Amino acid sequence: MKHSPSIALVLNAHLPFVRKPQYAQFYEERWLFEVISETYLPLLRMFRKLELEGVPFKLGMVFSPTLLSMLSDPLLCDRYVAYLDSQIELALKEKRRLGSDAAFAPLADMYYEMYRRSRDEFENLHGRNIIRAFDYYSKKGYIELMTTAATHAFLPLYSDIPEVINAQIETAIIAHRSEFGKNPAGFWLPQLGWYKGLAPRLRAYNINYSIVTTKGALLGSPLPFYGSFSPVMTPAGLAAFIRDAGATKAVWSETEGYPAHPVYRDFYRDIGYDLDTGYLAPHLSGVERGYTGFKYWAVTGKTDLKRPYEAAAASAQAVAHAHEYLSSRKVQARAASFWMKDKPPIIVCPYDAELFGHWWFEGIQFLEAFFRAASRRDEEAIRLVTLSEYLAENSELPESEPEFSSWAEGGYAEVWLDGRNDWVHRHTRKAAERMRELTVRFPNETGLRERILNQAAREVLLSMSSDWALLLRSGKAADFASRQIRESIYNFNHIYEMLSAHTVETEWITSLEKRHNIFPHMNYRVFSPKQ
Repeated sequence: MKHSPSIALVLNAHLPFVRKPQYAQFYEERWLFEVISETYLPLLRMFRKLELEGVPFKLGMVFSPTLLSMLSDPLLCDRYVAYLDSQIELALKEKRRLGSDAAFAPLADMYYEMYRRSRDEFENLHGRNIIRAFDYYSKKGYIELMTTAATHAFLPLYSDIPEVINAQIETAIIAHRSEFGKNPAGFWLPQLGWYKGLAPRLRAYNINYSIVTTKGALLGSPLPFYGSFSPVMTPAGLAAFIRDAGATKAVWSETEGYPAHPVYRDFYRDIGYDLDTGYLAPHLSGVERGYTGFKYWAVTGKTDLKRPYEAAAASAQAVAHAHEYLSSRKVQARAASFWMKDKPPIIVCPYDAELFGHWWFEGIQFLEAFFRAASRRDEEAIRLVTLSEYLAENSELPESEPEFSSWAEGGYAEVWLDGRNDWVHRHTRKAAERMRELTVRFPNETGLRERILNQAAREVLLSMSSDWALLLRSGKAADFASRQIRESIYNFNHIYEMLSAHTVETEWITSLEKRHNIFPHMNYRVFSPKQ
């Protein structure tokens, strides 16, 4: 039986590993705190509301291993609560400062309620464990959980070092299974970075599917028979779903996408850059200027003369955009169904989760309105599915091998091989080669030496995060990104030299293990050459 056309939303929840216990507070840890407040808790709030009202919803969610580590870390949970207390205090100060200002006082009230509610939900509803809450909706069948590379490395850059690919995949699967109790069926490619030869690596770990870019798929061999409206089956037996270009542009484009609409909240205009530094100092974690999260202005347009943000107007626009988005997907599905006689088309819509609520403040309202509209049955109904559900119903797929590609600017790897960041790769690749060497020299260590080798593996993986190279290229937090890379490379090299000299600095290793406590189940042998 041929089913109705399908649409699959996939959200990639990821942040690079930032944890600095040696400092009383650390500004970049706020990256995590901001998205918990603006994306992850609001998503759970939306799920809860839709479930209670009987509104069906389906989506895929990727949780990167680095994010899982931070969300489950007691220190960062403590610091998140302290951050919320500081935000609530700042909101109260703002309420007093703005008084009865008709335009801005309601926004101070909005932020006060937002942070107060986040604190209550995080502490009391979720017991500081939002991973468990997402797992609940997975077990109920609303969301399908996926994983991604251990430290979100851009895998094509290491295609000639199979041990790196294996280590990134295997470490990720172990982290996923540790949190969710089962292996993932799907694997998100960091930056949607695909290369020929990756599919056999993923299949070796029983991964069933992944997602590739439209460009990579349409340059594949042979040309996908159904374009982007059906996954393809690679020769290795991995299903490759294809990102839909139209759905991507509508939401993702900074100039033409929905978030650029003049009525939405402007992300970049923040009181952290407008108000007196003395007033803000207690709320900026030690930096003189930075984002506070209190943003009172609308996008307006390409002008510095911004209009005050009007929450009601922005909410109404988010609903309108959700209906427009669904209508456009139905038009696509109708056209595709006309010539796809033997199988239903699927429109795959993958995005970074942090786009919704954090970068695009109204994004969660958009998603809720989309799910509500999609639940209404009509003559042009389009089903919400997870990618595994679609595969279970459509096992016969056209064969094709996608071409090397990514979703970055230019479609290939230039943003990670720019003059501002290409220096990174000679260090990470050398570290990977040396890590492989260590596994050959010390194949069956136990006790302290095994601990040292495990920490060496962690440091190599941490140095490979694709986020740092992106920040170096953009110039945003470039100094911090450079320090993160250099620190991990230094740590690894120091361990390598210790092992080569048969010396041990036990106190230093113990301190490093406490700071970089990611991947507690690390086994350094994941870097071993496979026979």
